[in-house]
Amino acid sequence: MAVGTVRYWAAARAAAGVAEEPFEAATLGELVKKITRNDELERVLRRSSFLIDGNPAGTRDPDTIVLPDGATVEVLPPFAGG
Repeated sequence: MAVGTVRYWAAARAAAGVAEEPFEAATLGELVKKITRNDELERVLRRSSFLIDGNPAGTRDPDTIVLPDGATVEVLPPFAGG
């Protein structure tokens, strides 16, 4: 079980109601389940990209992405523009 920080950007921040929060989760999939607390955030998370300590999670299955202890997970919703 990793302990770290999840940071929300743009629409994810608005839907979560916070800019960041601590987490405890073993995988990215588990983290996403734990942080999904309303329909709007669930919608945003489905469309978001994730960075784990600056590295993109890409299209890998979130349940297979093991989170290291002390990780920072960034939730990046689609942004308009370039």
